[in-house]
Amino acid sequence: MINTGDITEYIPQRPPIVMISRLMEAGEKNIRTEFDIAADNVFVQDGLFMAPGLVENIAQTAAARIGYLAKQHNVPVPLGFIGAIQNLHVIELPAAGTTVESEIVIEHEVFNATVIKGTVKQNGKLMAECDMKIFVSQNK
Repeated sequence: MINTGDITEYIPQRPPIVMISRLMEAGEKNIRTEFDIAADNVFVQDGLFMAPGLVENIAQTAAARIGYLAKQHNVPVPLGFIGAIQNLHVIELPAAGTTVESEIVIEHEVFNATVIKGTVKQNGKLMAECDMKIFVSQNK
């Protein structure tokens, strides 16, 4: 696990919309995070973490990579925006009170656009996956 202190240093979201708890691994082309799903999470319904929360978790994992790399290079953390979500497959909804591990892998980057493959797993079991196109604002 990477000792990051406050995860909100790396992402623009603030509670109650923070959907990652810890950075586990970060590299130039990938990142892994963990998220502890609280029962009172805004995306929990009937004891399950719903699909919009899984998508937000993947997006925030991608944002954490950008933020982590920015901090490593001593530059301001840029904002990112989801441009497209494709091939979303939700296999199973995780229960509140559990932890999921998310990973994104960079498929390709062109200028300020990044295409990622994101997965969410629980105890090694695939819960959801999708492809995302993310646009990053340029720091001025």
